[in-house]
Amino acid sequence: MIERSLLCVGPHGFHRLAYVEWPGPKDARTVLCVHGLTRNARDFDVLAQALSADYRVICPDMPGRGKSDWLTIADDYGYPLYLSDIVTLIARLDVEQVDWVGTSMGGIIGMLLAALPNAPLRRLVINDVGAFIPKDGLERIGLYVGADPSFPDLATLEAALRRVHAPFGPLTDAQWQHMALHSSRRKDDGSFALHYDPKIAEAFKKGPIADVDLWMQWDQIKLPTLLLRGVQSDILPADVAQAMTQRGPRARLVEFPGIGHAPALMAPDQITIIRDFLRG
Repeated sequence: MIERSLLCVGPHGFHRLAYVEWPGPKDARTVLCVHGLTRNARDFDVLAQALSADYRVICPDMPGRGKSDWLTIADDYGYPLYLSDIVTLIARLDVEQVDWVGTSMGGIIGMLLAALPNAPLRRLVINDVGAFIPKDGLERIGLYVGADPSFPDLATLEAALRRVHAPFGPLTDAQWQHMALHSSRRKDDGSFALHYDPKIAEAFKKGPIADVDLWMQWDQIKLPTLLLRGVQSDILPADVAQAMTQRGPRARLVEFPGIGHAPALMAPDQITIIRDFLRG
């Protein structure tokens, strides 16, 4: 694994986008893995290590998360800037096409990109987000996103993550510890905080949360698509997932029992499903 970064431009200046690269074999295809709203690139370490036997794997920290710069203007946190940054990153990678694995927000970015004419995507994996997102699930996320609590130590922060992200499914103690380590930053007073800019929550605070309808974009997607869903998900309802298998790219749907939003993509069965799909 190699840590890298590049400069991207937004409406109010330049910012640095950090990413990690798992080089893989020479001339291997490139897979881009993009995380959820409050998460970061290191969520994909287990998946990336497994895929790197066959692929070059790139995992960015989207702006305001992980080691990427925080934006000065909260309104810049949005999909137009995220799409621009991803296109800049693909240009840096010097490849004609990438395969895409996106969890939640990362899945939305993938859908928006794939819906555009001549998009540089070959295969698309969408993890627990869909063409229609009910406001109830978004309201749950709005309860915790943007909070900036302080934790006296990593163990306390890990306990908080275990509570909030319990729907990720059964993770090992080592995986929770890994998540806590890479989800933390130190505050000036020496305490620990979550490793994202609280300003990413501004969109949730502007007004009543509403359903999100992306069916128009979904129907424009033409490439092979795998849709992953936690059976208990409140972000991707079962009826929406089923409809996504019947229209647009007619995704292949795989569901994981006992898991909500979103499967962590660390379990061997989840990794095998993704690897087999990318191999075609």
